Amino acid sequence: MNKRLLPGLISLLAAQPAFSLDLMETYEKALSYDSGIASSLAQFQAQQATSDVSKSALLPKISAVGSASYTSFEPRNIPGGANADELTRQLFSGDSYRTYRYGIELTQPLFRAQDWFSYEASQFQTEAAEAQYNLAQQQLILDVATAYFDVLRAKDTVTTAKATETAIQRQYEQAQERFDVGLIAITEVYEARASYDDARSQRIAADNDLNVAKEQLARLTGEYPDAMENLRQNFPLGRPEPMDPTSWETTAVEQNWSIQAAQRQFSASEASLKAAKSDHLPTLELSASYQESSLENALFTQQEGNQSIVSLSLTIPFYTGGGTQAGVREQRSLLTAAEQDLNTVRRDVRVNTRSLFLTVNNNIETASALEQTIISRRSALDATRAGYEVGTRNIVEVLDAERAYYVALRDYANARYDYLINSLQLKQAAGTLTPRDLIDLNNWLSAAAPGIEALANEKKTLDDPTQ
Repeated sequence: MNKRLLPGLISLLAAQPAFSLDLMETYEKALSYDSGIASSLAQFQAQQATSDVSKSALLPKISAVGSASYTSFEPRNIPGGANADELTRQLFSGDSYRTYRYGIELTQPLFRAQDWFSYEASQFQTEAAEAQYNLAQQQLILDVATAYFDVLRAKDTVTTAKATETAIQRQYEQAQERFDVGLIAITEVYEARASYDDARSQRIAADNDLNVAKEQLARLTGEYPDAMENLRQNFPLGRPEPMDPTSWETTAVEQNWSIQAAQRQFSASEASLKAAKSDHLPTLELSASYQESSLENALFTQQEGNQSIVSLSLTIPFYTGGGTQAGVREQRSLLTAAEQDLNTVRRDVRVNTRSLFLTVNNNIETASALEQTIISRRSALDATRAGYEVGTRNIVEVLDAERAYYVALRDYANARYDYLINSLQLKQAAGTLTPRDLIDLNNWLSAAAPGIEALANEKKTLDDPTQ
């Protein structure tokens, strides 16, 4: 439970070259700006203080004590009444007293079982708060990466949407020219115009999605992104290591911070139940005090003295109005709830970890298939365009081929981003996600990285010897 994520961040950043910091700069800004991580840290620190408060009930208490009093005494009856002699009248006349006391008092609980169990519960709660804080750190890493790559994803979508719009607009203009010279029917012009309008609306939606993605990133950092480094096209989509979902599941059960927080809350509930049951037990307390006193009255001008007191106090509760029994029932129910919460978290983490393992591997297969699809779609588009020029294909087929090509480009980019985010989520589920993972990703970013359309042209050239 003493494992922390942030302390090693400074040393990791110091080892990085200055030209590869875009993603890490985003993370650093989020660390200082995001309110969620600040709140989680404050809650952890507050729980640490709460634990210290519980501990203070077991430690001795030393206090200074002091008092001052004034007493006035007037007798109701004097022996002999009105016939009493002068001496008797003086002896039984009224008097006043002034008393002053000051000293030091020490109190030490010797046996208070409920205080011990309450302190034990607070320690478990502190560990649970620490686990929640570590989970918040991991969540911030994931949120930053998700927001950063969502902006890149949106930019790629805008790129493909604009390319689709431009290509279909060109087809529409060509169709209009052919209709003007009587080569095609007006229906083909209508088809081209409808496709162009649809492509334009999708481009407008893509522009809006990009603005929304930038807003989400600004929510974490407080700044709107300007120029951002892109993911290199040769970024490797590696398989999870180890390639065994059971191993990932085992690691998650042992290290996932959500499970650890739920485990500590369950242990805290057990200790709280013991504390509630301990209200039936007796308590033993030692107290010691030393006091100086001074007494002044009419007969004795001043009298001074001191006293030392050492005492043991034993308290045995017999009946507390049913409060103790009710408290036990309450804590027993809370323990049951904590146990069920722990079981739920474990099940969710197990299922989520195995699902993410499968999803990451599926992302790899999907990206590999889409990479080949781009090449095939480009070849099909070129062939369809050539067929349209000689009259063997119609405008609808050309428009469909245009859209299919750019959809393949967009889907391939999305598959890569899905792989990145799901890989980080898999590590978070296993409890192994650290800033080091962001640094590794940052090394695959470059301001000079080519766009997805450039990748398509490169792949087509490599796979087609005629190019």
